[in-house]
Amino acid sequence: MRCRFHFNFGCIFWTPYALSFISIIFVIFFFIIIAPSNLNFYVTEASLTQFNLNNNTTLYYNFKLNITVRNPNNNVIVYYRVMRASVWYKHNYFANNISLAPFDQGKKKTSFLQTTMFDGNKVFNLKPKQLGEYNEETRVGIYNDLDVDLDFEVIFKYVGMFKSKSFNPPTVQCRQLSVPLISNGKSASPFNVTKCSTPYFFTYRNL
Repeated sequence: MRCRFHFNFGCIFWTPYALSFISIIFVIFFFIIIAPSNLNFYVTEASLTQFNLNNNTTLYYNFKLNITVRNPNNNVIVYYRVMRASVWYKHNYFANNISLAPFDQGKKKTSFLQTTMFDGNKVFNLKPKQLGEYNEETRVGIYNDLDVDLDFEVIFKYVGMFKSKSFNPPTVQCRQLSVPLISNGKSASPFNVTKCSTPYFFTYRNL
């Protein structure tokens, strides 16, 4: 259909479709050519100095955790404005929404989240099978099925183009950690560095 300068109903009808098509093409090109690469989160160190289930009802814990995050992009700066961590053992949380210190992460940079110490007690209700697993892990000195969830509020700046508004990216999940118990300064075995599951970080959580 050819549109001239005179009024043409067909041109008016097709213009919104043309604009939508151009917008879709722009979004596709952005995510294929320009979109930043995903961030990489790793639990680099984890240990327990206390993990006692008193009378099978109350868990007393002291859990130390180190996490690194790698920004592989050479044109993106990430501003971590709010960070919270939650810790689970066999699907039962014992530390929830613990605040971590905010920081800024430059392009092509590996950052170390503050060393986090979870210390306290929590009423626990393990199922019989889980209690049996806990007792066996206590005997061995390594506790399995510890999970850490990281929730963020961030801003990112695409150098030379734009700066985003503050938003909540998808939750970063560090799952099935096998954490040694340190007794008298020694542990049964060292912790193995574990990569966290990170959905595409530069999208809104509710999308």
